[in-house]
Parts: sequence; structure tokens; C-alpha cells
Amino acid sequence: MHDNEPVRLETHLGRNSRQALRRVSNRLALDETNIMPRAKSSKQQRSAPQLALNGDEALYERQVRICKALANPTRLRILDLLDKRPHTVSGLQKQLGIPLANVSVQLATLRAAGVVATQKKGKEVHCFLALPEVRQACHFIRQVLRAQVRNAQKLPI
Repeated sequence: MHDNEPVRLETHLGRNSRQALRRVSNRLALDETNIMPRAKSSKQQRSAPQLALNGDEALYERQVRICKALANPTRLRILDLLDKRPHTVSGLQKQLGIPLANVSVQLATLRAAGVVATQKKGKEVHCFLALPEVRQACHFIRQVLRAQVRNAQKLPI
């Protein structure tokens, strides 16, 4: 087995378990609501089916992307400013006191995660929170941090 090949669960299971796994896998492959449908090669069609990513796994992947986007002090400062009101990119640059190129890189990360949206008006690019839930999520994280400080819990570094 090569390092980049997926581990085949079917080889480690008994006969009844392999049959159950095939039934679930086939259902997932046929499910139209499946977010990441499985592509079948001729080799896959001959072998036992593999499990496709289900809806929960796809949501976890998206959650990881958002959490990674929030794991940067500059991006958190941008979100804090955008929580108060929409800003232009140059306005964010002035508020943050960092080079415009750095602001653009941070905004690109936030946009890719679906946290921030932009709209071009003439020569200016206006930035705002993509969803009201982003504001709620940031406030919730702050509440958790305040509770940790209140309870004198030490945060791992």
C-alpha cells in the first residue's frame, strides 16, 4: 500500500460488516444530497465501494476552514472593525496601521472562508461581514474567553 492510498476498511471487517459497509456506501453514493459525491473509476467499480464524505464530514471541513481563518490576530481585528460597520479596504488599512498588501491578503483569507464579503463601488472596495452569524460567533467566542478568565483557567499556549 502506498502512503497516498486510502485505507480500505473492508479488508479489516467480517463478512456481515463488509456487506453493511457496502450498503451504506452505495446509499451515500446514490444520495443526491451528498455534498461530495464519489467519482468512480473503472478500478473502483470493480472493487468494493468506499465511503464518500457524508454531510457531517463536509460541515466539519468547512468549520475547520472558518476556524483557521479566525486563528489570526489581524483577521480578528478586521472582523471586530467590520462588526461595527462596513469599511473600505483603505479604511481598514488606516485603522489597522499595516501595509495595504497585508490587509488584502488577510481579506482574501476571510473571503475564501465565507466570513467576509466585498463589493466594488467605483474605485473603492467595501468590506462587510458576509452573514450576521459571523458577528454572533465572534461574540460567543469572546464570552467563552471571558468565562475562562473569570474561572481562572489557564489557556494552553
